[in-house]
Amino acid sequence: MEHRPQIRTAIPRRRYRLDRHDITLLGEIDSGDTRQWRYLLAFVPEGQPEPALFVGAEAVPPAERDQGAWRLRVIGELLEDELGCDDRWGELDAFAEQALSIGARILGLDPARAERLI
Repeated sequence: MEHRPQIRTAIPRRRYRLDRHDITLLGEIDSGDTRQWRYLLAFVPEGQPEPALFVGAEAVPPAERDQGAWRLRVIGELLEDELGCDDRWGELDAFAEQALSIGARILGLDPARAERLI
């Protein structure tokens, strides 16, 4: 994953289980890359040490905030894509719902089957 987030420290805010994936929502992220992450949702396949997919809310530069302060970005092994901007992605509940839905669909999973652990 070429552009994966370079997480130095982060605080887990929520954990989920969906099929054979452990999913962690991270906040208060200190990243070594050029992006300022508000939240990251990491999908880790069972038995794997690293996430296969990230869905993140990154800060939009002030000059580009006409559509929102936070940009959704998906980063996986074979993809990286921006999915639009919105102020809502800076709110934990709104981000969690949208990111879980997007990530699950990309991985071919049913987001309705996600079990929240914490």
